[in-house]
Order: sequence, then structure tokens, then C-alpha cells
Amino acid sequence: MFRRFVSYYGPHKKMLVLDMLASFMISVIGMVYPVITRRMLNIYIPNRMYENIVKLSIAVLLLYILRMMLKYFVQYYGHLIGVHMQSRMRRDLFEHLEKLPFSYYDNHETGRIMTRITSDLFEVAELAHHGPENLLISSTMIILSFAYLCTIEWHLTLIIFCCVPVLVWVTLHYRKAFRKAFDDRRKSNAVINAAVESSITGIRVTKAYTNSDIEIEKFGKGDSQFIDASKRAYRAMAAFFASTTFVTDIFNVVILLAGGLFLYADRITFGDYSTFIVSVNLFINPLNTLINFVEQYQNGVSGFRRFCEIMDTEPEKDAEGAVDLENVKGDIEFRDVNYSYEASQEVLHNIDLTIPAGRKLALVGPSGGGKTTLCHLLPNFYDIKAGSGTILIDGQDIRHLTRESVRKNIGIVQQDVFLFNGSIRENILYGHPSATEEEVVEAARRANIHDYVMSLEKGYDTEIGERGVKLSGGQKQRLSIARVFLKNPAILILDEATSALDNTTEVLIQEALDELCKGRTTIVVAHRLSTVRNADEIAVIIDGRVEEQGTHEELMKTGGTYAKLYSLQFRDNDLIS
Repeated sequence: MFRRFVSYYGPHKKMLVLDMLASFMISVIGMVYPVITRRMLNIYIPNRMYENIVKLSIAVLLLYILRMMLKYFVQYYGHLIGVHMQSRMRRDLFEHLEKLPFSYYDNHETGRIMTRITSDLFEVAELAHHGPENLLISSTMIILSFAYLCTIEWHLTLIIFCCVPVLVWVTLHYRKAFRKAFDDRRKSNAVINAAVESSITGIRVTKAYTNSDIEIEKFGKGDSQFIDASKRAYRAMAAFFASTTFVTDIFNVVILLAGGLFLYADRITFGDYSTFIVSVNLFINPLNTLINFVEQYQNGVSGFRRFCEIMDTEPEKDAEGAVDLENVKGDIEFRDVNYSYEASQEVLHNIDLTIPAGRKLALVGPSGGGKTTLCHLLPNFYDIKAGSGTILIDGQDIRHLTRESVRKNIGIVQQDVFLFNGSIRENILYGHPSATEEEVVEAARRANIHDYVMSLEKGYDTEIGERGVKLSGGQKQRLSIARVFLKNPAILILDEATSALDNTTEVLIQEALDELCKGRTTIVVAHRLSTVRNADEIAVIIDGRVEEQGTHEELMKTGGTYAKLYSLQFRDNDLIS
């Protein structure tokens, strides 16, 4: 993991070297003061060499001005290195998320993923900047101060440094508990973000059902977990810092006692003793810096570990030697297809279906029967395991085709339309980003939404809000249809595209869908059987199996499941009428 982290410094090597050089010079300048103090106390002041005192004071002032400029450089450019590294990690993470399969998002909440992209990577960026800087400055100061103290009185120096092993032991002792506590705290923070994301996304449902208390209670549970995790984290941190601070305070006691005895025994002069006290602080301060750095280190490492967890998740990959699907006619065949989301529960069983190019197949049956799963398998959203059947497009196994080329030739219109926060134009262009304005308008016309768009003050530049909240259900659906018109795929999947609409709106949508289906191989999933009567073929899917298959007339004659469902549905309609 360390090498992986260091690799992100690659594009910033020159700036990192300059940052480290500046940090080193800051450390060296910090050693000037005790050296000059010793010289003044032992030579210049006793001998009344006032000119030298003034010159050295001016030299120290100039060095401190230089150190101020160096600190500005380190603070500004060092943080920029961290920001650029964070940006690169964020881009890598986002690009990787875009490549992950549907199954990953089935099992991971959006709020948790957001936490890793934002707060986790911020902690990593802080570590990226302060880590090398603190380690270099502190270690340089410790080494230089130790060497200089030895030149004053090495016996006294060794006595004082006997406390260092105790400090090392305390640090190592608390490190494991420290790391685990902060890992738990970060996970609980992700739980809160997930709860907030879920509640805000569904705020209209919450208000409609007046269930704010339930959402507050769910948030409270996550918040309580965060508080408990924070208690453990800060308990470990308190024990760590209290112990390390006590050990560093012992340094001062040892200096006071041992230094006083050495001065009493004339082993050192008063000037050397005074210099020793000043110089020991140059040793203790960087030690405290390293101790305080432990918290930042744990946060950064924890964040980077969680970043790596996602980056190590296997992305979608094309099979070796996969080729592009080109010149698509639209012949589709499901051969003995079996599928299960979990090994213990199979969703589809021995599905055999053939859809000639340009024909329409309707999938009907009770909810949960596997119809949507079947539609998700065609664009290769989920992988079919070896020995679990084959899906063919124009006679080619989709496992041997590149996923991108397959999906480019498939258009999907779902019941739950997802629109992006942006303008109407931007959402239609999502079907074909390089399309011209004329093509966008034509797609909107064919989807029966152009007239509505032109009635708006800003027309195609109208912002539709998050998930299209400013549009009605029918308007959102027609916008999604326009998007597919612009994509112009050879294969079309309509998954309950009109089931959530009122009758009047459904007529408008159905007209647009009929126009969309012309010349395309179409798979329609529908509960309203009246919408699939004109399908070339109808397959009844029950419990993951094809129960019946044929045209509307054929299935009605057999008097089987489809006929019963159809009769029941129209009987209910008559009762409602």
C-alpha cells in the first residue's frame, strides 16, 4: 500500500524535492539560535563584544525572514501537492466507479461511496502534504539537536535520551488501538452520510407519508454509532497523547535535575547549561510534532485503505479477444439461460427465446418473475457464468463482444426514469453527446415533447432540477424517449415504460413509443396486457421460467395463464368502469 501511495507523488517530483529542500533549510535555520545563544553567553557578553552581538542579532533576523519565506513556500506549494494528489485519486476513483458492475452498486450505498470520494480523500491529501514535511523537519531537528547537545556535554545528553525508548514504546503500544478506533469512526461517518443521502433523495416520499420522525430516528441510530465510535477513538487518542506528553515532560525534569547536578559539579558552564535548555526544546518540539502527527497519519492511512478497497474491486472487463458489435441487424436469441444473483437462489431457469430482427417480443407475468433480470442480461449488465446458457445478438455470443459496443446498440426506457440535474437539452444530448441542435429538436418532436419545451420561457435551456423534479412523470418519460431517439439503437428495451402514467398521458407516451419501435428489435415488459396485444410474440414468465409463448390470439385460444390474466385484468377494468 505504501508504494501505491508514493506513486501519486510521481507527477509532482520536482515540487516535492523543492518542498523537502525548503523544509530541510527550515530545520537547519532552527538550529542557529542555540548555537548563537551559546556563543553570546560564553564569549560575547562576558567580553562585552557589543558589535558582534548586534551583527549576530541582525544575522538571526535575516535568517528568520528567510525562514518565513520558506514556510510560506512549504505551506502553499506543499498543500497544492496534496490537493493535486487528492484530485488525481478522486478522478481515478470516479473513473473506476464508472467501470464497476451493477452488482457492486446493488450492495453499496451511495452515501458510503460519497464519503470515500470526499472526506476520506481529504484526509489522504493532508497526509500527503504534512507527512513528508513533518517527518523531514522533525527527524532533521532531532538528529541535529542530538548532535549539537553531544558537543556541549555528551554524558548529560545520553542521560536525557534515556527517555526516548519509553516514548517509542508508548507510541507503539497505543498505535494498534488508535488505528482500529479511527477506522471504526470513519465507517460510522459513512453510515451517517448514507442515511442522509437516502433521506434527502426520498424527502418527498417522507413528507407525503408524514414519516419525518422515522427518518430522524434512523439518522439518530447512525449518529449514535458515530458518537460511540468517536468515544472509542478519542479515548484511545486521549490515552496516547496524555502518556506521550507525560514522557516528554519527564525530559524537563531530567534536564532540571541532571543539568543542575552537572552545573553544581562544574561539569558545564552556566552558558552551556542555558544553551542546553534551549537546545533540548529543539529536540522535544519535533518529538511532539511527530506524536501529534500520529493522529493525522492514522486518518490518512485509514482513508487511503478505504480508497484502495474500491480501487481493488474488480471492474467490468471484456473477454480476451472480444470484438465490437457492428452493422447490427437486431437478431436476439436466449439459449438455455440460467441466472442467479446469489448462488443459493436462481432467478432464471432454462430460458429459450428467439426474437428476429425488427420484431417485438412482450414479456408478461407476475412481478418478481425475472422479466427485468432478463432485460438486464441482454446489455451484459450482469455476467452469465460459464455453463449457464448463452445470449446471442446477430449470432454472436455477447460474452465475446465488447460491452461498450453492445450497449451502444441497445436503448432502454424504464418506468423509473433517471434524469440528470441540468437543462432539457443536456438530458436529451445524453443519448448522443455530439448531436446537432436540429437532431435534438427532431428527437424531441418524435417523442411528443417539443411543443411543451417551446412553451417554456428558456426552452431547451430550462433547468429541470435534481432527477427532473420540475417535470411531471409523463414529461420525464417523454424526455427519456427523446434521449433514446437521439441514440438511435438497433435494439430497444421498454421496461414498464407506461405503467406509472395516467390514461391520457399513456396515450401520448404510447404514440411516441410506437414511433420509437419502428424498425427496431424490441423487448417490452408490461403489466398492462392491453399494451402488448399487437406484439409479434408474447412470453409469459413465471418464477423465472417461460410458462407460455405465442401471439395474443394463440395464447387466448389455449386458455392458459395468459388468457386468465388477460380476462382478469379486463374484468377488473369493467368493474372500475
